[in-house]
Amino acid sequence: MTDSTETLTTSKSDSPNLIAKFLKGTELDTRLLGMFGALALIWLGFHFYGAIFNGYGAMLTPRNLWNLSVQTSSIGIMATGMVLVIVTRNIDLSVGALVGVTGMTMGLLQVEFLPQYLGLGNPFIWIITAVTGILVGAMIGGFHGWLIAYRGIPAFIVTLGGLLVWRGAAFLSNNGKTISPVDSTFQLLGGGPYGTIGATGSWIVGALACVAIIWMLIAGRRSRMAHGFPLRPIWGEVTVGGLACSLVVGAVLLVNAYPWPKGIIKQYAAANNITVPKEGLFISHGFAIPVLILFTVGILMTILVNRTRFGRNVFAIGGNPEAAALAGINVKWMTLKIFALMGALAGLAAVVASARLNSATNALGLLDELYVIAAAVIGGTSLAGGVGTIYGAILGALVMQSLQSGMVLIGFDTSVQQIVVGSVLVFAVYLDNLYRKKAK
Repeated sequence: MTDSTETLTTSKSDSPNLIAKFLKGTELDTRLLGMFGALALIWLGFHFYGAIFNGYGAMLTPRNLWNLSVQTSSIGIMATGMVLVIVTRNIDLSVGALVGVTGMTMGLLQVEFLPQYLGLGNPFIWIITAVTGILVGAMIGGFHGWLIAYRGIPAFIVTLGGLLVWRGAAFLSNNGKTISPVDSTFQLLGGGPYGTIGATGSWIVGALACVAIIWMLIAGRRSRMAHGFPLRPIWGEVTVGGLACSLVVGAVLLVNAYPWPKGIIKQYAAANNITVPKEGLFISHGFAIPVLILFTVGILMTILVNRTRFGRNVFAIGGNPEAAALAGINVKWMTLKIFALMGALAGLAAVVASARLNSATNALGLLDELYVIAAAVIGGTSLAGGVGTIYGAILGALVMQSLQSGMVLIGFDTSVQQIVVGSVLVFAVYLDNLYRKKAK
């Protein structure tokens, strides 16, 4: 009897021990795993809801997931900057208005002004336009940071005022009229069939990503050995690398499974003297340019946060601003730079958003500030400051966009969508509070 009891007790404890051993050996972030789990539930839930009640599950199709990645890009780009703002115990409510005003600035520049001096279709128009939009966003963000840091006005008030001021400025700049169409090359930055890199390009990007993952794991292990830190077991390294590369390969297979529309293929074939066979011509979209821009921003922001003095100073300020100032960190100058960076990222998001719409409108970026803040918080950035990750914010943006896209697919009313998004944001903050209490 005793032997059977011991066997039963051991079998019950095996599973938790194996899970704990796996998490310890791989050093995977439990919050990140939880977000992946939530994302999977959202996708499966909306897909099967549509299949049962609408007769067709559209959520987990290559077309929808490809579009979802493009829709996430502009919010994800801004969410990476919002992480730094919130980590330093500030907030930026003006990012949506910055998208609107920089979008209108770029629209006027490339449609009304530059063609008069450079000529219509000049190859430099899109470059000048994009750089100008990013610089205008950086200057506005830097102005906000100056008011906050050097004039002592709370960030909430400055950016709330900025939301109203810049939204009004976007309207007045062209009397509320839509500016369209944008430069043809600029338009490619928003995605679409021509704004992609195709199947071959996507496999090249995927291969480079896997090489980078393996290199990072090897470099990280060597760095630990050099500093005498505990090493992750070999099976843990292999597991992490395998999972990461599997996600990359899965993403490549997904984007390559979505073909160009038949009408676009006919136009492309006619323009290039290609004969379309009876069974049709399959041309993969591959990764969209906005998604590659998001990936690039995510990598650069991760390096900035984790590998530079600037990033260390950001988290020092978030942990204790007074102690950071006593340690010699120029908190005011750092605050100005953080808001300038946030403005520049809002300008870049405006490039993607206006290019995707092929127009600049006064409503561009409307309510984006709420989705950006929600993405950062859902991604694990604490409103109390001092805690946050770039990859978490990008994943949070994907979660938010998945919720919105899923509700549109199954026909939820706009008001219901707002209720769900608001509820998710409050629930995310509640979970963050519970997590921090448990950590303490």
